[in-house]
Amino acid sequence: MQYFRQYFTYVLASKKNGTLFIGVTNNIERRVEEHKNKLNPNRFTAKYDVNLLVYYETFQYINDAIDREKQLKKWNRQWKINLIEEENKDWKDLSEDWNN
Repeated sequence: MQYFRQYFTYVLASKKNGTLFIGVTNNIERRVEEHKNKLNPNRFTAKYDVNLLVYYETFQYINDAIDREKQLKKWNRQWKINLIEEENKDWKDLSEDWNN
């Protein structure tokens, strides 16, 4: 059995049309939980209560995930909102049904 590692580029929001954060991780469930629990209280997501997972993409290679993160960070706000709403028009927290 072969094991393939997965990498994720993700977007968190404080609320619908709120503050956005874009990141990369190899364990999205753990990383989102860290954001929700404000593991690093002085960081951006903790300070601005940005912890709703509203969008993510999966990659096989870390460099692809990092490249996508860099690309999304350069986008203007409306493009980011459009991307989120293409897949998640109600800005539902995609992690709310995960078993933690």
